[in-house]
Amino acid sequence: MTAVPHTDRIPLGMALIVGFCLTAPLLDVCAKLAADVVPVGQITTARFVVQTALMLPVCAAMGLRLTLPRALWGLMAARALFLILSTYLIIAALRFMPLADALAIVFVEPFIILLFGKIMFGELVGPRRLIAATIGFAGCLLVIQPSFVAFGYVALLPLGTAVSFAAYVLVTRSLRGRLHAVEMQFQTGVAATVMLVPLMLLANGRGWPTLDPIWPEGPYWALLFGVGFFATVAHMMMTYALTVAPAATLAPLHYLEIITAAVLGYLIFDDIPNGLALWGIVIIMASGLYVVHRERITARAITPPPGPV
Repeated sequence: MTAVPHTDRIPLGMALIVGFCLTAPLLDVCAKLAADVVPVGQITTARFVVQTALMLPVCAAMGLRLTLPRALWGLMAARALFLILSTYLIIAALRFMPLADALAIVFVEPFIILLFGKIMFGELVGPRRLIAATIGFAGCLLVIQPSFVAFGYVALLPLGTAVSFAAYVLVTRSLRGRLHAVEMQFQTGVAATVMLVPLMLLANGRGWPTLDPIWPEGPYWALLFGVGFFATVAHMMMTYALTVAPAATLAPLHYLEIITAAVLGYLIFDDIPNGLALWGIVIIMASGLYVVHRERITARAITPPPGPV
């Protein structure tokens, strides 16, 4: 059973989610800078190797299990695979696309989860949320259109990230309550590392553009570490935020990540979304916030009144 967050801990959850929104785009910045030289597959592998190395002593210090129960191997492998795909596709896109544009497209992920829930699990989704999701997808197309003209199919890669991450979230729901949050982060890193390192060894010297690893020079080692470090810190902040505050309370704050990405993109890469993409970003954010609003109303409607004390 999931514990109900205490009201007095909600500000902590909000602070953690703001921390996530300020930290997560930094991994994208490191990945975008590294991708000028380092293959995308190698950056993706580094993200999970560093995560595993960072989470191992944390797990040990907390007295958590370092082995995964056999019954969870399949779910954990699926979780790691979807996160690998999500990471690989967004890094591949960031080689060419502005941060804010790519991230805004990824933010159609809540709408994809909404539709997955209705189609695959028969969850009740009202017409208002379906209309909001449709409008959100239209906003996504406004962001994709100028990027598609400029970069071709690369503009579709963040959409693949959104689908992969939606699948990752759904698998994570299946693991909720069966693993400690820190264990889940560690075991995901282990599973992804086990999948990726042999692939990198196989690709070594074969000339595969996005997989054949190189020996990075000084600053690129720091960037590869930064991808894993910021990913680990950001996702742990989000994980703990969701344990101390309701998801519906935190969801609107999550859109600060797009603003952070836009600011960093301008300051570091001199990227500014064009007018069409900017309108698309606004539509995606507005649609997402409306979906959150409707989910709050639905949750209140189906929550039974408290019984006598």
